Amino acid sequence: MSEDEETPRRSVLRALTAGGALAGAGALGTMGGVAAGGALDDADAMPGTPVSALGVPTAGPWRPSPAHVDVSWAVDTSQRLVALTFDDGPMPDWTPMVHDILDEARVPATFFMVGKRAVANARLIHGRMDRHAVGNHTWAHSDLSRMTHPQAQRAIHRAHTAITAVTGKEPRLLRPPLGNVGGTTLSAAGQLGYEIILWSLKMREAFLAHPPGRLVDYIVDSCEPGTILLAHDTGHRDRLVGIRGLPAMIKGLRARGFEFVTVPDLLAAAKTAGA
Repeated sequence: MSEDEETPRRSVLRALTAGGALAGAGALGTMGGVAAGGALDDADAMPGTPVSALGVPTAGPWRPSPAHVDVSWAVDTSQRLVALTFDDGPMPDWTPMVHDILDEARVPATFFMVGKRAVANARLIHGRMDRHAVGNHTWAHSDLSRMTHPQAQRAIHRAHTAITAVTGKEPRLLRPPLGNVGGTTLSAAGQLGYEIILWSLKMREAFLAHPPGRLVDYIVDSCEPGTILLAHDTGHRDRLVGIRGLPAMIKGLRARGFEFVTVPDLLAAAKTAGA
């Protein structure tokens, strides 16, 4: 169990006040509507419902600003755009390899970084993020769906501060580790001004490693306009199949008329098209 997932002493989620755990969050979001002393108890949920399932973290008034959280698996667009994303880094094993491939092909991507890894491996990405976007993958790759609201907020906020300091770019996109989303994931993201980004297509390295080229064909054939593609720049060795196949995937998708964009640019294109 990580430091962000310690078991609460009581199954009570206390509302944060302006002087609470994240005082000074500032630009990350307002505390408006959180009643001082408000709390949730067993009367606020069905028996057996975990506190992490609760989307409203206080029995009092609750209205973060903005008062909504967007969750995207892909975007609705007719443009042949695809957003390539990488989770879990930066790490010394494959992050440099991924950047080398992207630099060679001049492809932008979005890196959902683990905060503590960004701090420990800042040198790996120094000067290499100009064309890329950053996202938040929590401080320690913790399962947000199992956390209380204060725990989830701390895991996101701590990573936000680290990623901003290391990259000079302020993340506004959150990818919950494992894609697990709980009610408190939504409430913490809303209070910190984040959008949640999942995916519509992912590398299936463990299942499509053989014969050579099978994973490449799967990705190239499965992409649709507005796809958000999940990959990793660290992890189990089977993920190397996906990284080594990146040049062929990029070539194949470009042959199909796809353009690679960052997730923020993909979201912006969809909004422009819908205006």
